[in-house]
Amino acid sequence: MSAFTPWSALAGGVMIGLAAGLFVAANGRIAGISGLLGSLLQRGGEGRGDKGGFLLGLIAAPLFWQLFAPVPPARFGAGALTLVAAGLLVGVGTRYGSGCTSGHGVCGLSRLSSRSAVAVLCFMAAGFITVFVARHLMQGG
Repeated sequence: MSAFTPWSALAGGVMIGLAAGLFVAANGRIAGISGLLGSLLQRGGEGRGDKGGFLLGLIAAPLFWQLFAPVPPARFGAGALTLVAAGLLVGVGTRYGSGCTSGHGVCGLSRLSSRSAVAVLCFMAAGFITVFVARHLMQGG
């Protein structure tokens, strides 16, 4: 909790909500990142420019931010193999759950989707259990 920054967290949440809302209003599509990326990689998908632009904006935002303030350094408490395994598990989970945190958590919950509520409860529970096991059972702490 020593690194908790409520004002920047609030500003980030507002920007995520605005971006997701604007994307739906302008394109009629949900701004779920795994769905956008997955459909962008498929041949013949519609709206590729919109989807690509949205994803490019996610990459460009920290680069733009650097013009005004330094970007905090990324620190990982795990090795490369663990990070690759975690990324693959998240990827499998987003396909199995038909969406990710942005699709279900931001866009689905804001539309009062019961399917998204169940998905959010499941991935939050899985995250809590994973952290508990990793911090308390595997490390003996």
